[in-house]
Amino acid sequence: MKNLFRILSYIRRYTAFALLNVLFNVLTVVFSLVSVIMIIPFLQLLFDKIPKVVVKPELQLSAESFINYMKYILSDEIMTNGQLVALEKFCVAIGFLFFLKNLFRFLAVYFLAPIRSGAVRDIRNELYAKILSLPLSYYSKERKGDIISRLTDDVKEVEISIISFIEVTVREPLNIIIYLAALLLLSPQLTAFVFVMLLVTGFIIGRVGKSLKKQSIEAQSVSGQLLSIADETLGGLRIIHAFNAEKFMREQFDKINTEFFTLSRKINTRRELSSPLTEFLAMCVVCTVLYFGGTLVLDHKNLEAETFIGFMVLFAQLIPPAKNFSSASYNIRKGLASAQRIFEVMDAEVQIAEKANALPIREFKREIEYRKVGFTYNNYDSKKIINDINLKVEKGKMVAMVGQSGAGKTTMVDLLPRFYDISEGQILIDGTDVRDYKLNDLRGLFGMVSQESILFNDSVFNNIAFGIENATRETVIEAAKIANAHDFIMKLENGYDSTIGDRGGKLSGGERQRLTIARAVLKNPPILILDEATSSLDSNSEKLVQEALQKLMKGRTTIVIAHRLSTIQYADEIIVMQDGKISERGNHIGLMAKNGIYKRLVELQAF
Repeated sequence: MKNLFRILSYIRRYTAFALLNVLFNVLTVVFSLVSVIMIIPFLQLLFDKIPKVVVKPELQLSAESFINYMKYILSDEIMTNGQLVALEKFCVAIGFLFFLKNLFRFLAVYFLAPIRSGAVRDIRNELYAKILSLPLSYYSKERKGDIISRLTDDVKEVEISIISFIEVTVREPLNIIIYLAALLLLSPQLTAFVFVMLLVTGFIIGRVGKSLKKQSIEAQSVSGQLLSIADETLGGLRIIHAFNAEKFMREQFDKINTEFFTLSRKINTRRELSSPLTEFLAMCVVCTVLYFGGTLVLDHKNLEAETFIGFMVLFAQLIPPAKNFSSASYNIRKGLASAQRIFEVMDAEVQIAEKANALPIREFKREIEYRKVGFTYNNYDSKKIINDINLKVEKGKMVAMVGQSGAGKTTMVDLLPRFYDISEGQILIDGTDVRDYKLNDLRGLFGMVSQESILFNDSVFNNIAFGIENATRETVIEAAKIANAHDFIMKLENGYDSTIGDRGGKLSGGERQRLTIARAVLKNPPILILDEATSSLDSNSEKLVQEALQKLMKGRTTIVIAHRLSTIQYADEIIVMQDGKISERGNHIGLMAKNGIYKRLVELQAF
């Protein structure tokens, strides 16, 4: 129930629409009831079963007063114009009442639409904002496809759940209460019998759908696995083909897909069972009521035939709400299962938190300092990735980090903009702990060019101007020229307005990398991080990218992670990492003279 109330909290801002929905639902039920109730006295008067009402009664706010007043109008019409004309007018009046009923029903649905769409939009926006705010460590233990499934499929299920709940808790109770009240006026004895039958029916239906929520959670989780495999397949088609792994991937996908099929079949079977089961049980109730009421009429026990006919007509109006209750119960259970998955993400701890009194920082003035820094990925094991690091990077200097894969180089630089928070020690910028700065200000100090070119399926212009407010075409072009990207951009079909495809797939590796450099140039950061920016390029592309990087690094504080050691020989300081610690440090000439790890790495690359 907690998740249900939490979902409903998103409807509060749409209270006006909800009230209008309630109003028109009430009018729908009222006009439906009036059109049915009028049948009984009209039939009684038309066939002379009761005396005509010749004295105009006083109209009051009660069902009895309303019925008496209608009897008077119908009696006057029959006596004035005759039975045939009265019958014609009565049929027209009933048709008009049903028109109004359905008009108000449409208006109720019309004002329900903003609630439905608005609440879902708000949930999806909040979920996406949380996805952006969660640290990188969260995604290292979660499947990307499962996160996408929560943002799409689960939110869709919650939408259905919201609508089902609103319709059930507003329209159907109104229908049932009003019709039961009308039935109570016609025959208290028969109504009590109907009420007991409805309770028994509701209990049976509830038992059938009890296990649906658990199965829905499992199905949505498996759906996320399907999306993950599909995403990995699209991203790795080249490798799949190269290693003839199509059969392996098909078998893997088929296994998960079969599991999803089995769960979906069980869920759909139970959900689809609701309608025929409800209808069968309803007809059993109808037959039972018909028999019980028929015996009362035949035995002349205070129930007239016309009243019994009207009673059965009104009772028939209770069957659709009962069916809707059944269907909505299944939808709500399934929606709550999806809500649970959504709120798991929304309630995930944001470990990279900004202090309430965080300090602003607009420029980098002196130095970066690692002071006894240690770091552990809490979601894996207790092994320290970084251990007891002490390092200073002065403004305007170029510091290079080298070492074998897994030595901790990338983790070192990821700690600076707080992609992760350190486990021990301090990282200081201009003498202040990075955790004391405003997060946006801190990250604004850094520009990053990584080994993998992170681009988006958008235009060249938007990829270069990414994250830069009010970027002009002139500044973007200037940044592209510095990055040696302008010439190849102009050869594209639409120049800077050309779409580059998913992850920049329409461009070569060197072209993609030069776009990321242009992005960094446009940001104009005081501190530059280059994470193996040229390691995956051919010689010609590397030369162009290296020229662009030299322009970008000019006058900036630069931290370079490099596998190709030829690119960092002129660094002010080279840090050699091994097993999360600094093993050697110095410039190229000094480290070569030590005849240690660095020299062996250089000699290995010389062949």
